[in-house]
Amino acid sequence: MAGTARRRDGHVTQERMLEEAMAAIAEDGLASLTMSALAERLGTSGGHILYYFGSKDLLLLAALRWSEATLAEERRALLARRVTAERKLDLFLRLYLPRGPRDPRWTLWIELWARAAGNDALREAQVELDRGWQEDLEALLATGVARGRFAPLDTTARASELLALLDGLSTRVVLGQAPEGALEVARSAALALVPRGAPAER
Repeated sequence: MAGTARRRDGHVTQERMLEEAMAAIAEDGLASLTMSALAERLGTSGGHILYYFGSKDLLLLAALRWSEATLAEERRALLARRVTAERKLDLFLRLYLPRGPRDPRWTLWIELWARAAGNDALREAQVELDRGWQEDLEALLATGVARGRFAPLDTTARASELLALLDGLSTRVVLGQAPEGALEVARSAALALVPRGAPAER
């Protein structure tokens, strides 16, 4: 909120820095985001930002964690909804996919993947954030199987396969290479990987 962007001492809050970093990535791309450019957007100094985050890499990781925390709350709300398992799976796909080629969250994910191989901290963060999506999708599928909405399946393996497919599709969206209607492609893949249960006998 605008009223909480600065503390009374005039310093920009950490959350405001993360919000502005995500906005800058969406507007101009990751390559244009520098500490000095972000500081100028915020009306503060690069040193003030470095005081809290230490480096650009740590700032980007914090921004991704902040974004993913919001999505984790949305996933919990989704799983608690009183709708069919098929509807929940469709909403899960919508939540997972990028909003478009300039989606800042997915821009950060692609950057994290590129850097994780040589950075233990980034690799651990990737595993941690991925685990939340995996566990929630497993729970969604297990509930669908238990209620007969989905055919019996290995929920762990199938969730992993579907997420891997969504990662590839999402990367193509961000790179501007995905076909029109990425959500429809994801729906078709989900239907193939997660077959519907047999209709109940009358």
